[in-house]
Amino acid sequence: MEPKKILIITYYWPPAGGPGVQRWLKFVKYLPDFGIQPIVYIPENPTYPIIDENLIKEVSDKAIILKQKIFEPYQLASFFSKNKTKKISSGIIPNQKKQSFLDKTFLWIRGNLFIPDARVFWVKPSVTYLEKYIVENNIDTIVTSGPPHSLHLIGLELKQKLALKWFADFRDPWTTIGYHKSLRLSSFAAKKHKALEHQVLNTADTIIVTSKTTKTEFQAITTKPIAVITNGYDIEEVEKQTLDSKFTLAHIGSFLSERNPLILWESLVELINEIPDFKSHLEVKLIGAVSQEVLETITQFGLNSYLNNLGYVSHSEAIAHQRKSQVLLLIEIDSEDTKSIIPGKLFEYMVSNRPIIAIGPNGSDFAEIITETNTGVFFDYSEKMKLKSVILDFYKQFLEGKLQANGVGLQRYSRKNLTKELSHLIQKN
Repeated sequence: MEPKKILIITYYWPPAGGPGVQRWLKFVKYLPDFGIQPIVYIPENPTYPIIDENLIKEVSDKAIILKQKIFEPYQLASFFSKNKTKKISSGIIPNQKKQSFLDKTFLWIRGNLFIPDARVFWVKPSVTYLEKYIVENNIDTIVTSGPPHSLHLIGLELKQKLALKWFADFRDPWTTIGYHKSLRLSSFAAKKHKALEHQVLNTADTIIVTSKTTKTEFQAITTKPIAVITNGYDIEEVEKQTLDSKFTLAHIGSFLSERNPLILWESLVELINEIPDFKSHLEVKLIGAVSQEVLETITQFGLNSYLNNLGYVSHSEAIAHQRKSQVLLLIEIDSEDTKSIIPGKLFEYMVSNRPIIAIGPNGSDFAEIITETNTGVFFDYSEKMKLKSVILDFYKQFLEGKLQANGVGLQRYSRKNLTKELSHLIQKN
């Protein structure tokens, strides 16, 4: 029996690094196991803010890869300020009070001239190329993955032109994503985003989201079927790691200004002052892009001497740090809009056998997952004393050599099981 062909339209693909690439890289890896032939359409010359060459070897040799050139304004903007352009394109937006004129200008241009985002110029040439390819290769199913949400506009136009089943996959929400309010949108631009979001959600045959809260949010906009398929973990071939000798609290991934957890810094300072040996063991390990505001706050709290800021490392190195750090930090912005965000790294954290300290808004979807799997403790931003108490408890277990997590029910979040779920959805439709 011939495998079913699906066309997957995505922007992030190796050698892109960061969390955006992992979801469809892993789905594509396992789809052939379930009788589906993945054809992946990607930009030929993208402007990726993070590069991880090691991920290239993870691309399935059973996938067909299609590439077309893309024009991105970031390529021009980098002439004015490469550093600022890179940060904005990766979602790291300076604190509003500290934004320079150039920051404000870039954000206004990004939010108002490029709707829904700076990859919008890829829509028309992609539709022209893919319409012909789809007809010639008898493809009846497409998937678009966003952000960038302009890729959903490719799906929208193809759906209007051809007899296709279209799955719109939202790795993050659209108009309620954390940085959306920072884009200095005019009322016209804000309405345009809402209109496009509404059109996509009501034209796609099926919507795929990564959290229950996003499903609920979208159900207020569309009656189309919505499936929740979370991100997950893959079986990683990593050497057995020796645990850090220090009491390391490790944050892995982008540490945005809005995620700055004052209750964590306050708790650490109080424990340093109250517990005689705590400061001789403590290390705060940051891996990935860290905003200047977070670094300045750490300095203000007098925690610089405990900081180990490693910057961006490859995905395989990040996995190694997850396995050897004493405690893993998962921090989300304290906002109603971020309750739906389930960071992709959560699932890799969960299988690392290290306890998680998670901080986020009350009612966060990821709080439920952490509790159900017994992989850590969740705190909202009002629970400083509870947080401090748990850090102290973890520290005591560290001193006794007994600190570890004992997760339960993790198998449901394996990438292979999630791909099986996705394959059933595709074949059912």
